[in-house]
Amino acid sequence: MAELARDEERDLGTERLVTASADDVERAAEAALRPRRLDEFVGQHVVREQLSLVLEAATSRGAPPDHVLLSGPPGLGKTTLAMIVAAELGSSLRVTSGPAIQHAGDLAAVLSSLEEGEVLFLDEIHRLARPAEELLYVAMEDFRVDVVVGKGAGASAIPLALPPFTVVGATTRAGLLPAPLRDRFGFTGHLDYYSSSELEKVLHRSARLLDVPLAADAAAEIARRSRGTPRIANRLLRRVRDWAQVRGDGRLDLAAARAALEVYEVDPIGLDRLDRAVLDALCRRFGGGPVGLGTLAMTVGEEAETVETVAEPYLVREGYVARTPRGRVATPAAWSHLGLEPPADQPALFRA
Repeated sequence: MAELARDEERDLGTERLVTASADDVERAAEAALRPRRLDEFVGQHVVREQLSLVLEAATSRGAPPDHVLLSGPPGLGKTTLAMIVAAELGSSLRVTSGPAIQHAGDLAAVLSSLEEGEVLFLDEIHRLARPAEELLYVAMEDFRVDVVVGKGAGASAIPLALPPFTVVGATTRAGLLPAPLRDRFGFTGHLDYYSSSELEKVLHRSARLLDVPLAADAAAEIARRSRGTPRIANRLLRRVRDWAQVRGDGRLDLAAARAALEVYEVDPIGLDRLDRAVLDALCRRFGGGPVGLGTLAMTVGEEAETVETVAEPYLVREGYVARTPRGRVATPAAWSHLGLEPPADQPALFRA
């Protein structure tokens, strides 16, 4: 469903600056800004410390570390951490994804070409096809794949030994992983949203790499509008840089940051056109709700899946919208953000 919503955004030509998803062009732009080592990685202190212990212990033993599972919302650094794991181990990284592995044979081909100590990064691992998933169980646990030769009654399975390797899996939906697969990961780390102060550090580091002057107050302004996500922060930084280069004097100060983000319709709390349209419809047209998802989506001119998977998560997380059995409801924070007074019976709107 989330993939469908992203496709709809692209089809409509409204790729959002504040989406945490990234296409191939975006990933290429991110590559130059990625930290290469754990000590360069900003934020995620608990996961970073735990992962550091796992990697240092494995290196001292001269053996590959346990398989690593990284979960959390998109844009927080799962791919970056996978690259860091390989760099810290001094090994190469093989990259693929769940959607790219459609058959067990596809995965067998990848596994059989791995070298000893190599790191295999499986992005969106929750989308692995079931036959490939079952093959991965054996490969992760016993470092073996069974290659089927022949067809029908004459078919036979030939066990193929694999050199020790490490799987790093990444998922935005850990709940969709079957228990047998999840249990084969020796280390599981969950990435949380970043604080504004952490995002400011990310922005200053990225500005140095981009060789642009970034004022402290401009970094704070961009961080506030970045939804706790480094990918969004870096994207907004590049758009502010563009504005400063074309319409400003090249300096990334507070005035440039505010002017650029106004052009791109990202408001002071990180809401964009779609987010504000949802809040406006809830408050102005439906009196704060409750209102059904389909009706709300029709009102803002989007598909229900787009509203549910693209706009709602952030609005609900930040306390602007509540989901109730009767439908979506605007909270007092939503009314306040729009500069409106909530109705006198607003608390009653939250009752089922």
